[in-house]
Amino acid sequence: MKSFVIPEIYKSTIISKIKEIRRAKDRLKKDFEPTLIDLGPVSFLIARHFGFCYGVENAVEIAYKTVNENPDKRIFLLSEMIHNPDVNADLLSQGVKFLMDTKGNQLIDWNELNPDDVVIVPAFGTTLEIQQQLESLQIDPYKYDTTCPFVEKVWNRATQIGERGYSIVVHGKPKHEETRATFSHSKENAPTVVVNDMKEAERLAKYITKVLPGKQFYLDFAGQYSKGFDPEKDLTRIGVVNQTTMLASDTQAIADYLKQVMTTYFQLQPQEVEKHFANTRDTLCYATNDNQEATYALLKNEADFAVVVGGYNSSNTSHLVELCEEKLPTFFIQSQDKILDKNLIQHYDLHNKQELTTNFIPEQEKTTIMLTCGASCPDAVMEAVMLKISSFFNIKKEISEAIEALE
Repeated sequence: MKSFVIPEIYKSTIISKIKEIRRAKDRLKKDFEPTLIDLGPVSFLIARHFGFCYGVENAVEIAYKTVNENPDKRIFLLSEMIHNPDVNADLLSQGVKFLMDTKGNQLIDWNELNPDDVVIVPAFGTTLEIQQQLESLQIDPYKYDTTCPFVEKVWNRATQIGERGYSIVVHGKPKHEETRATFSHSKENAPTVVVNDMKEAERLAKYITKVLPGKQFYLDFAGQYSKGFDPEKDLTRIGVVNQTTMLASDTQAIADYLKQVMTTYFQLQPQEVEKHFANTRDTLCYATNDNQEATYALLKNEADFAVVVGGYNSSNTSHLVELCEEKLPTFFIQSQDKILDKNLIQHYDLHNKQELTTNFIPEQEKTTIMLTCGASCPDAVMEAVMLKISSFFNIKKEISEAIEALE
């Protein structure tokens, strides 16, 4: 796999060494067991896979190269390049400006741009409408495009099955940048509808099976279907693709469910299924899947609590938090700065969408902590979290010694 040029501020000697040791021992990535860093009074169980993925490293490299090569030009990002506050803050500190927020609200009017400006497309990709807007301003939307190759893979797959007469069901968060981009590209080739979760998939099934009247569809899926979508005819042949940062197991469950609905309703034999349901299993992102599988393996172990690091608006990180919350107390933090002291931590409550300050490390002889992070979290932040937590304990050996014991 390609090696990217990443700024030193995002690198970590400690985390790099852990990853290097694991890669050397498991080149085929078949071992999802966590890495144990035993420091005596505190131990860290670190997920096998975490941190910058291929798409994020690609985006970071392009963005910083663009900044360095265009010192005399105004540089804009369509919106946050990735969902990590440290990376976005650093780009802003270098003079880069955001044209929109993550919800698509305009921060800088298009009319303020000129043909000499540089516009970077974020890793989530962007809509055809925005690409056309940039072209109308004589700005090349592809020159500084950091769209993740695996997001583009989803777009290409949607195009392929759309051209074969299937409608597209996108599993994703309707307002997320990536889902908006995927929807925009998909609707050019096929009728498209977005489902957020299994509940919405079950609702969609009632239109496939004609249990609900077609006109009700437009209320249930308002803002989530393409122009001219006709539930009476556009739900007879479908294929499911996803926002790449969703839980892979959720996407697969939705696809399997809708496949069974089609099979039962149309009374299909196994060899007839593809007449009504396209095979789209190959659109699942490897990095999202690896991180999630590593978290499942992590959770097979015992620990006092879990710490998940990443941006609060990061979809893939949020799903890791949800998985951990099912088993043990979980603290979702953006960085080490949220760890106030040994007794208090400021963390994000996914369900109430707000930060809380609660008790942190229990008073006991031995503490075991699960640690992982999202695909847009720099290794340097993971290192800083480990170091800050370990500083609260009377540790008699360095982390470097514990890592050497892994070799």
